[in-house]
Amino acid sequence: MDTFEKIRALLAEQLDIDPEKIEMDSDIMTDFEADSLDIVDMIMTLEDEFGIEVPDEAIESLHTVGDVVQFVESHRD
Repeated sequence: MDTFEKIRALLAEQLDIDPEKIEMDSDIMTDFEADSLDIVDMIMTLEDEFGIEVPDEAIESLHTVGDVVQFVESHRD
């Protein structure tokens, strides 16, 4: 499973949405009506699943699913 597929599955489960609706250019807050608590949960899940640390200042730049995929791929071991 590639990074996008794994993140898509995590978001679908966390936000209770159809994974087929999640695309690289999907805006997490706008398209899926995620709130700040959803974002915090997503970050914690990403940190656990991929063994990365997401600094607070990086969170503000993670708008789309593609942003998240790119961040994870550039920071994983």
